[in-house]
Amino acid sequence: MSCIIGIDLGTTNSCMSISEGGNAIVIQTGEGPRVMPSVVAFTPAGDKLVGIVAKRQAITNPKDTITSIKRLMGRKYEELEKETFNVSYDIIPNDKGDAVVKIGDGRTFSPQEISSMILQKMKYRAEEYLGEEVTDVVVTVPAHFNEIQRKATKAACTIAGLNVKRVLNEPTAAALAFTDAVERRKIAVFDFGGGTFDISVLQVVNGIFEVKATTGNTQLGGDDFDACLVDWIMDEFKREKGIDLREDPVAPQRVREAAERAKCELSTALETSINLPFIASSDQGPVHLEMSITRGIFEGLIRDMVESTRPLCKQVLKDAGITHEDLETVVLVGGSTRIPMVRQLVEEAFLQEPVHSVNPDEVVAMGAAIAGSVVSGQRKDLVLLDVTSLTMGVETLGGVMAPIIAKNSPLPIKRSKMFTTAVDNQQVVGIHVLQGERDLAEDNRSLARFELVGINPAPRGVPRVEVSFSIDANGILFVNAKDAVTGKHQEMTVNPSGGLSDEDIRELIRDARQSRESDRDRIKLIENRNVADQLIYEATKMIKTSSDRLDRESREDLESALSELRTARDGTDIVSIEKAEKNLSIVMHTVRNIMNMVDTLDEKDSSTDVSTLDQENGIN
Repeated sequence: MSCIIGIDLGTTNSCMSISEGGNAIVIQTGEGPRVMPSVVAFTPAGDKLVGIVAKRQAITNPKDTITSIKRLMGRKYEELEKETFNVSYDIIPNDKGDAVVKIGDGRTFSPQEISSMILQKMKYRAEEYLGEEVTDVVVTVPAHFNEIQRKATKAACTIAGLNVKRVLNEPTAAALAFTDAVERRKIAVFDFGGGTFDISVLQVVNGIFEVKATTGNTQLGGDDFDACLVDWIMDEFKREKGIDLREDPVAPQRVREAAERAKCELSTALETSINLPFIASSDQGPVHLEMSITRGIFEGLIRDMVESTRPLCKQVLKDAGITHEDLETVVLVGGSTRIPMVRQLVEEAFLQEPVHSVNPDEVVAMGAAIAGSVVSGQRKDLVLLDVTSLTMGVETLGGVMAPIIAKNSPLPIKRSKMFTTAVDNQQVVGIHVLQGERDLAEDNRSLARFELVGINPAPRGVPRVEVSFSIDANGILFVNAKDAVTGKHQEMTVNPSGGLSDEDIRELIRDARQSRESDRDRIKLIENRNVADQLIYEATKMIKTSSDRLDRESREDLESALSELRTARDGTDIVSIEKAEKNLSIVMHTVRNIMNMVDTLDEKDSSTDVSTLDQENGIN
């Protein structure tokens, strides 16, 4: 079996890791950082950008830059109308009512398609690092993701050409990366990321990782903190200057970027400032945004959202059947846990200081890689026992939900319940599969509908129909309905992929395969242009700052190589760009050596002059 990579497909950033010799190694994105922004952009020239290059151009191309796509995974458009999204692009319903993204040229993309583009980039990077094709993956999801969101994530991996070996809850992955297999302890994982919040309690005994309880909020994260800060900045600017930045097509994205940066800075500083020159214009001329933000102001804006996690911390302990005194460790996961107010709440909720020794941005991907080594058989000292995060059941007479598998049940699991008919001589029974914690069916999430036909006619209440639910280790649901008298049955795999049919997925896979090579070429072209831009900058600076130290021949060689690279950089021939880069690098290296020799000779001459002068003055 080829190696299995672990991927944390995050709301704000994504990360990937591989297990080598039992240890998880984070695979760098190739663009500097160890995490990659979960951003996709479509440029006016028709290019598709992914990662940091997409994020860099967000200010000038806000409508076609897609961020925080994870929050749309497997969701209906009507669900989103109650929420405020801190995004600049358009979200619309498709013909099935699912939330999709619309870009400037009118094209629409499902969240799975956008996510698959991020996954494809990570797959390409992993293959570069390993030197072999990567096909298998353990992908993580928030523990509180429902069935549809999990299947949508799996569909995104499939479109990207990745075979999902396991869908793993993020807190479980974090525990795997943090806790030694031989330890015996109860731990809580407080996972507060860019778009989701989870809290899980696990018990670790002799390599067996058992999730005791989990809960959370899939629509709460650092993005919401950013949105509050953006609104405050814009309101303050409007109050002071009388200008509403929300009406400008570009200004809001500049404010979002500044707000995110300010949020990060306020985790370590008590005050920060925002300076955005030429943010707007008035009759008097350009208007600049300049203001200071204190940690107190920021904490006041986010206090209610942070406090909303406190009752969930209490609830997860109750569901696990333990108290805070039984916990040995509380682990922080996700970028939002860097905020001092969040850390203070965790300490108050669990009456102990949380652990800061793990990198909250990388620990989930590392745990996914370790889970991959378990799946592949490389590690036999670990066993993962996860739980289902939400109750699953069926609709009964009167629109009431009848639970079959309760939340926090250990996986894999199979449960059955006996039902009967509601009217006389009923020969068909409709099975409506639901997921959620509400008593009424309409308040829960509909997963699937199917019919069991061929029931013998009988008075209502007489037939016996057994409905069985089976959930595998990935949290994927299988349903079976059987007539106890006739033996007739109907079964199905609940396969809600967030609005995409099997044919849709197959078509997207074909498109992805066809564009994979061109996508890689585009990525390589962009990377070479970035290298070229840096070399051009350094060479230009060398000419300007060292003109008095360059002889005519060296200067001409440098200007010629620089001109050659500028010409190649504007083209699309990667080989020509690489050749020009190499040539300019050699010329710059030669010129530096010449200048160093000149500097050395000058120092010697200067030293001789001083020594001679000293002797003449009788100092020696």
